Amino acid sequence: MNREEIVKDLQEIFRNLFDDEELVIFDEMTSADIEDWDSLIHINLVSDIELKFNITFTTEEILETKNVGEFIDIIEKKVNGGV
Repeated sequence: MNREEIVKDLQEIFRNLFDDEELVIFDEMTSADIEDWDSLIHINLVSDIELKFNITFTTEEILETKNVGEFIDIIEKKVNGGV
């Protein structure tokens, strides 16, 4: 799975979770960029990503990931057998 495919699927997860069909994710995006992105939404986001991509994040990965681009990097490695 390439980065473009991951971004497309991740975009869908964000739009569904935040109930905003116009939401456009970008690499530098953080919780500060979306008003409703709180800790509960973050848990749901991680869970939805894990289900969609059939991966599991470590606690360390979740805590150290600072933006959407870093999540994409981790997803890409995991779905392609890197981590």
